[in-house]
Amino acid sequence: MKISIRKGFGFGLTSGIITTLGLIVGLHSGTHSKSVILGGILVIAIADALSDALGMHISEESGRKGVTKREIWESTFSTFFFKLVFALIFAVPILLLGLRTAIIVSIIMGLFLLTGFSFYIAKQKNLNPFKAIAEHLIIAVLVIFITHIIGDWVANWV
Repeated sequence: MKISIRKGFGFGLTSGIITTLGLIVGLHSGTHSKSVILGGILVIAIADALSDALGMHISEESGRKGVTKREIWESTFSTFFFKLVFALIFAVPILLLGLRTAIIVSIIMGLFLLTGFSFYIAKQKNLNPFKAIAEHLIIAVLVIFITHIIGDWVANWV
């Protein structure tokens, strides 16, 4: 896989999973509404994918020398595509399962995908895979925990 596409894949996967899980958990604890959560997933899949793609584009333009326009656009489009895909996969459990079960399945699915990708990265770079996995899962779980608390706070105080 070309480095420009791999960048978009890695960023899209990671951001798509963590951002969408945070949104799902926060909206669930704040509203307990399947339609609100599904709407949030659709909005974040498009808006955040476009935003992240532009961020990748600008980052690549301002980054290292020798990057071609083609590589910049490959990173941009792959970031958009993979962020969109990895955010939208969380709509499937929401559509097919009861809400509580869908939230649990989404968390397990997201952490599993993040674990697999973290393992792959660690092996590619000859790093300790358990350390890489732990580091990435701690961040994801922290996001899930914080967004749950924020959702509860909004539901109880606003």
